[in-house]
Parts: sequence; structure tokens; C-alpha cells
Amino acid sequence: MPSWQGKSKGNKLGYSIFIGVLRYGGVRPAYLLLYFVAGYYFLFSLSSSRPIFQYFRTKLGYSRWRSLRCLYLNYYVFGQTLIDKIVVMANIPNPFTFEFDGERHLHDMVAGGKGGILLSAHLGNWEVAGHLFTRLQTKINIVMFDGEHERIKKYLSSVTGERVINVIVIKDDLSHIYAISDALQHRELICMHADRFMPGNKTLAAPFLGEEALFPLGPFQLAATFKVPVSLVFAFKETSTHYHLYATPPRGYHGRRREGIQEAINDFAAAMEQKVRQYPVQWFNYYDFWDKSQAAPAGDKA
Repeated sequence: MPSWQGKSKGNKLGYSIFIGVLRYGGVRPAYLLLYFVAGYYFLFSLSSSRPIFQYFRTKLGYSRWRSLRCLYLNYYVFGQTLIDKIVVMANIPNPFTFEFDGERHLHDMVAGGKGGILLSAHLGNWEVAGHLFTRLQTKINIVMFDGEHERIKKYLSSVTGERVINVIVIKDDLSHIYAISDALQHRELICMHADRFMPGNKTLAAPFLGEEALFPLGPFQLAATFKVPVSLVFAFKETSTHYHLYATPPRGYHGRRREGIQEAINDFAAAMEQKVRQYPVQWFNYYDFWDKSQAAPAGDKA
């Protein structure tokens, strides 16, 4: 099975069509167009459909027909989240409402004056959650892979304007490590995914949906090294117009020994599994998540 490559699907033409529909017709016509786009991926994108179908069939135990239905819904909801991201970032008039469980935990983290790390996964709509985190009134840095093609990024930037948050791009020269270190030393918040890794990255295993899966070592090692509190945050689409956001009470994982880092990874995997089971069609994972052939071992020291 192919591993994750840190890149998103889509092209400039596709983005421009949907943005044109959004500007002149609003969200609902764009959602209508998605029925056909989701159908295309459902019928013809076998490489991405196979792992997500197996997730429904073997990990959640759904019947074949239910798995097929959920596969189509997965593509459709994924398209909705992409549209919603553009709508929110570009301040296009929209009917969205938000409910936030645990926002107080994040305000407490900011008030603590130590900075912190917000960990999430490719579940729901992280971009919408990141946009709303500006209510915390502190500097927020989002760490991400530079996975979109340059021309698509330039086009989206022209539509959405300047980001209200700072983006730290993960690069081969490891310059992002210095940027993260600088942000944490200035007691800022770091937001990052902790469920995927590029081939060759160091990992540790944790139980997830009945089988050991690998998780990237880096986010959890940062939390232990800088001794900053960690909160797990997620945002899920519950209706066409309503999002439910979650944040856990901040917790410290101090020290660099393997035990503390392993505990942090186990906590993250358990929280991620709970949310996957609660919102099964909103896990946007299109590769074999349990494939262990692409990772480097963590080594004896963490």
C-alpha cells in the first residue's frame, strides 16, 4: 500500500470552479456540485478508496454495503470541509455555527504563561478550528507540511488574503525545528497534526482501532523537551452548517525519557480512536495507516 506523501489532491481549476460558485451562489450550490465530484472519486480513485473502505469494513466492522455508503459519504464530507475552509478564511457570508467544548482549557493554557502545544489529527476540519483559535488572543503557530502545489497555494492566497495565524512549514533543511523552538521559548502556542509521518521519520507504536499503529515521534518529543502543556483539539462537522469543536484539559509530559513520550502517544491515540468512532466518516485517511514499512525506528533515546 502507498504511504502518505504529504500532498493534497486537487488542482487550480477545481479550486477556481468551487470558489466561483461560492462567490456567486453561496455554500449550498457548491455542496450540490460536490455530489458529482464525490461520485467521481468514489468510482475511479481506487488507490484512495481501498484503504478507507478497509477501515470501515475491517476496523469498524461495517457490512460491505454500509462500508460503500460510508466511503461515498467520506469523500462528500471531505469536499465540504475544503469548501468550508475557504469560506471561513475568505470571510464569505455563510450560515455556519460553532459549539466549543473545552475552550476554557485553552484560555487557561494561555493564562498560564508557558505557551503550549495543540495536537490534532486529519479528522474533521482542523483549518476551521485553527481559524477560531484566534479568539485566544495570543500568537498561534500552525506547523504543516508544504503539501499543496505552489500554484494552488498562490491562487488560494489571492482569494483568502493574509492568514491570521503564523504558518511554520516543515522543510528538509530542518529550519522548522528552530522556528518551533523559538515560538515555544517565547511562550507561544504551536498547533500541529500528530497522526502522520513522512517515510523515514522516527515513530513509536500505540494501539489504535485494534492494532498497533505508528505515530510520529516529533510532536511528542517537543512537548517533553520544552516541558509545555499539551491539549488535544478537534473540530467536526455535525450538520451542513454546524461545527463542534473539542479541546482536552492541558497536560504535561515532562522529561525526554521514552516512558513519558510513550504515555503522550498512547493518550493521543486513545483520544483519536474515540473521535474516529464518534465521527467515523470524518477520518480523511487515504493510505494504509497501519503499514509499518515506511518508518524509521525511534532508537534507544527519545
